[in-house]
Amino acid sequence: MLIATLIERDLSGKADLAEVVDTMTAFAEFAVRTLLCHLHEEAAAIHGEPIGARSGLPQQLIVIGMGKLGGGELNVSSDIDLIFAYPEEGETQAAEASQRILSNHEFFTRLGKKLIGALSEISEDGFVFRVDMALRPNGASGSLVASIDMVEQYLIVQGREWERYAWIKARAITGGEQDIAALEEIVRPFIYRRYLDYGVIDAIRNMHQQIRAEVTRQEQLHPERNNNIKLGRGGIREIEFLAQVFQLIRGGRDPELRDRSTRRTLHTLVKKRLLSDQVGPQLLDSYTFLRNLEHRLQYMDDAQTHLLPPGEADRLIVANMMGFVDTAELLNEVQAHRNFVATQFEEIFSDKSKSSSSGQEATASQQILVDMPDSDQREIMETKLVALGFSEPEQAAQRLMSVWQTNRIQSLPEASRIRLMALINAALPLIAKTSHTHIATLGRLLNFFETIARRASYLALLTEYPPTQERLVRMLDSSEWAAAYLTSHPILLDEMLDVRTLMAPPDWSALKQELEQQLTPLRGDVERQMDILREIHHAQLFRLLAQDLEGGLTVEQLADHLSALADVIVSATVREVWLAIPNRHREVPQFAVIAYGKLGGKELGYASDLDVIFLYDDDHAEAPMLYARLAQRFITWMSTPTSAGILFDVDIALRPDGASGLMVSSLSSFERYQNSSAWVWEHQALTRARFCAGDKGIGIRFEAIRESILRKKRDAAWLKREVLAMRAKMHDAHPNRSHMFDLKHDAGGMIDIEFIVQYLVLEQAVNYPQLTDNIGNIALLRLCEALGLIPAGLGSAVADAYRDFRRLQHQIRLQGENLARVEQEQVAPQVAEVKRLWNAVFSGEPEI
Repeated sequence: MLIATLIERDLSGKADLAEVVDTMTAFAEFAVRTLLCHLHEEAAAIHGEPIGARSGLPQQLIVIGMGKLGGGELNVSSDIDLIFAYPEEGETQAAEASQRILSNHEFFTRLGKKLIGALSEISEDGFVFRVDMALRPNGASGSLVASIDMVEQYLIVQGREWERYAWIKARAITGGEQDIAALEEIVRPFIYRRYLDYGVIDAIRNMHQQIRAEVTRQEQLHPERNNNIKLGRGGIREIEFLAQVFQLIRGGRDPELRDRSTRRTLHTLVKKRLLSDQVGPQLLDSYTFLRNLEHRLQYMDDAQTHLLPPGEADRLIVANMMGFVDTAELLNEVQAHRNFVATQFEEIFSDKSKSSSSGQEATASQQILVDMPDSDQREIMETKLVALGFSEPEQAAQRLMSVWQTNRIQSLPEASRIRLMALINAALPLIAKTSHTHIATLGRLLNFFETIARRASYLALLTEYPPTQERLVRMLDSSEWAAAYLTSHPILLDEMLDVRTLMAPPDWSALKQELEQQLTPLRGDVERQMDILREIHHAQLFRLLAQDLEGGLTVEQLADHLSALADVIVSATVREVWLAIPNRHREVPQFAVIAYGKLGGKELGYASDLDVIFLYDDDHAEAPMLYARLAQRFITWMSTPTSAGILFDVDIALRPDGASGLMVSSLSSFERYQNSSAWVWEHQALTRARFCAGDKGIGIRFEAIRESILRKKRDAAWLKREVLAMRAKMHDAHPNRSHMFDLKHDAGGMIDIEFIVQYLVLEQAVNYPQLTDNIGNIALLRLCEALGLIPAGLGSAVADAYRDFRRLQHQIRLQGENLARVEQEQVAPQVAEVKRLWNAVFSGEPEI
């Protein structure tokens, strides 16, 4: 009666696909639970309750729904795919002498057989559900039931790639809550890898080819079966594969992608921009259409079929059930959906390693590196590298051979070595075409490949997505620092897949939400939280790096973005560290992080330290101890190396009393120190300080203290002596014995400019409050000129010089140099302008 009603609602348009599959899934679960409960009671009455040997607790059969039952998308005429498990070994506990004791394994085997019979045996009223147990460990040859330990052992030792795909849908519909949780803890790492698993594309491709080959064979034997809407080209299975390949690749790192429902997964893929706004909804439309058609095919004879009927009369009935006037209209719509699905499927699953356009199926004459590195081969390589246009073919050939002959490469599995060789051969023409320094870029690429060689997933990513290798070569060619960063964090290859995401402007509000969504479920797992913070920071920094190398950002824009990114990371870290502290006296700490230096001035670079201090405003007796612990753990979370690297080195030397001072200061003690004990250089540092994260009320009060300190009246002569003495000390600490100009430390360089600005703020803010605004050195120079504090024209000239210095410094750092030095004549005009302003402000040559 239920099914008849559901069919009527479906065909009349009252029920959509969701109602149909949800209802059938709920009915199947009800049937399994009801029958199992009754059968368990019967079996226990005969043999006693099964008891776990370890726990001493009663045991229940765990019925695991697989396939469409597990995914909550059951057809009206589906089989139900089941796997039976039980918590632990043991035996039944007989209450009476007449009861025969069984091992738990035997008890649950008998119970499972009875459940299958009760569901599938045909009676005068028909049957409930056909049951398929083929997905259990070892398939038809395996035991009908398995303990959780047996399942774990099987998955670890024998679990195959196709079983990972199948277990995505696995969902326990009976069993104890703790036992189900224990089973999920075993299954999850089998399905979902902690790394990005691009190797699964090839595995699913092979599985699909086997399915397609069998369908083709059946169609050849039975031509009337040439329209399989489930397993044929562009059918339901291809949509499921499309959704689940993203789950297998990324589900280990993104819990949102572990959903069992194909429909919900498609929505999630669009939300996460893994499928476009056009492709994702269309795939869902095609899935809905084909599933509705599947139901109508099965309504015809209550048969589990996926074939359009061969007879015209039956096809017309199906067409009418689908709302079409005639068969031709139905077939046209079916073909349109299947063509779209097949196109999307082939875009992802086509074998790129066999695509000559990617350069990975080259002829013998095109193959530069082959798996025979000897002296004859080297000469051949040199000849081919000359033909490509390599500027130093002898060195390039030697570099290639030396890498290829290393134990690290030669000990790779054959499949990985072949794939790596194909990738190198594909990259060489790209280097010859795009690089200005062939040997340097080749060296960076080979260093990168040596790092990832043992991670087959990364080799698979580059093989499956050839445009990513092109972007990789361009990036390695552009920057030594970028090459080193990517080699240290090869997981960032994933960021290069989609150029839209890679080049999208940062959305800090969305990043905050993403951090909270990912960190909240992991509270209690500090190590994983630390990794998540690093992974998200690295990914966003890498996007900014890509945009920078493509010329999409000015140095100022980049620094603003990097500083905003640091603010987000600092804020999230403070929140999570506090929530991890036991016995805290409040849920939200009255605590703030104050940024100094480059972070304070929003001039952060890719590898900058964070100069910070910590303030609190809390009268609770435990506050000093708890906030000191918060500050210490914050530094640990930031700077401790994990498998994902580090976030930032943290410098707290600017706190009151420096290295001898407390790690955290109350707001009132900070104010007293600044008013009565701070050195002039500490007030200079305060010109670039700002509230970064934590309690906004403390931030507001800090800004008020800062403005008050900066606006104090100071004796100009005394202030000048103090500033010049500090400048001389800094210069002595960074001697330059080369013939080149140090952009940062030499007279006429960046530090001179910063000292000029800081001096003007400390001297003149008493008269001009706007000088206390933290607007950056360039804007402050122009403001000082507008206020008449420095000669007309000099403010703008030195502001431009500062921008030029920062740009040059940035370019040099991108090439991996620690010291930012250039030829004297390259910056002579700018240095002259800076010295003119220095003389104008300090009335004489710099005392350095």
